[in-house]
Amino acid sequence: METRCSICGHDQFGQRKVLWDALVNEWQLSPREREYVDRQQGMHCLSCGANLRGMALALAVQDAIGKDAPIAQLVKDPAVAALRVLDMNVTSISSSFRGLPNYVDARYPDVDMHSLPYPDGTFDIVVHSDTLEHVPNFVHALGECRRVLKPTGSLCYTVPIIVDRLTRSRAGLPPSYHGKAEGLRDDYLVVTEFGADAWRYPFEAGFGSVRFHTLRFPDAIAITASQSGVGIAGSSSGRAA
Repeated sequence: METRCSICGHDQFGQRKVLWDALVNEWQLSPREREYVDRQQGMHCLSCGANLRGMALALAVQDAIGKDAPIAQLVKDPAVAALRVLDMNVTSISSSFRGLPNYVDARYPDVDMHSLPYPDGTFDIVVHSDTLEHVPNFVHALGECRRVLKPTGSLCYTVPIIVDRLTRSRAGLPPSYHGKAEGLRDDYLVVTEFGADAWRYPFEAGFGSVRFHTLRFPDAIAITASQSGVGIAGSSSGRAA
């Protein structure tokens, strides 16, 4: 994996266990899968606290912006600070973007991803992290994210991916919740378990380009989906030094 946090640039990391036995059993995780999901959620930067998933998401945002530097540094660039960013849930990069003039905090339940209250073509970047698995019609939600993006805009997001399986619905299975083992709320109910075919859903939602990013496969994977192959920076790859 990269030796520095892609959010703050720090180079020291810690590890904590996140998964609990009931969730492991509900998801039927093998010991190997439990190990890499625990790293994905529990390996963290000792400076800013971002977990591995959040750092992978930062790579997706760097790709969308077209600049390869820690997010905390990028937002000091006037061109980056002027971008219109829609943040759909609290993520590891929220603290870096919060306070910028065109940042919009749009958390559930105040904002429903199925019906975003914004005009077409409003934002340069839409960000959410480990949210779609809780959304009943996630392809429609992805389509809503695409609708509110500018033609050169990008969606940057993560979903928990079990790489050796295909996506499955939890309909008909016992209820499973994320969050914490205690104090569970209905908004943490898992509707979908994503697998190796997670790449197909942004295309089904109408995006023209989908790129995957990882700090350490298969521990942390993030996705950049754009309207076409051309991103905010105007390059075909969407990422430049």
